[in-house]
Amino acid sequence: MRAVWAALLVGLWVGWPDAAEAARPRHQFTGVVNLNEASASQLDLLPGIGEKAAQRIIQHREKRRFQRVEELVRVKGFGKKKFLKLKPHLALDGPTTLRVEQVLMPADGKEVVATNN
Repeated sequence: MRAVWAALLVGLWVGWPDAAEAARPRHQFTGVVNLNEASASQLDLLPGIGEKAAQRIIQHREKRRFQRVEELVRVKGFGKKKFLKLKPHLALDGPTTLRVEQVLMPADGKEVVATNN
């Protein structure tokens, strides 16, 4: 009986690996966001962009539409490093097609994809 309690206490102290630790989620972004037409919620889908940053983009384009995606660095909070991370997902014309997929990588190495539209 003592051995069972000792094993239980050691397990609690060290921590049991659970499903959340075994399968760590990561996000995969596909498609683009039209900087001149996207809504705040669509801009919010971009990696590292929150509600406030999305509103700053909209305020900027109300004053002057984007002529080049590189102009995003003129918006407060967007530096070169953040721009380079976002560049593959930015467009100036066409529809917004950005999709965020949560990819789980379980211990066996096979991907499991959960789509969030």
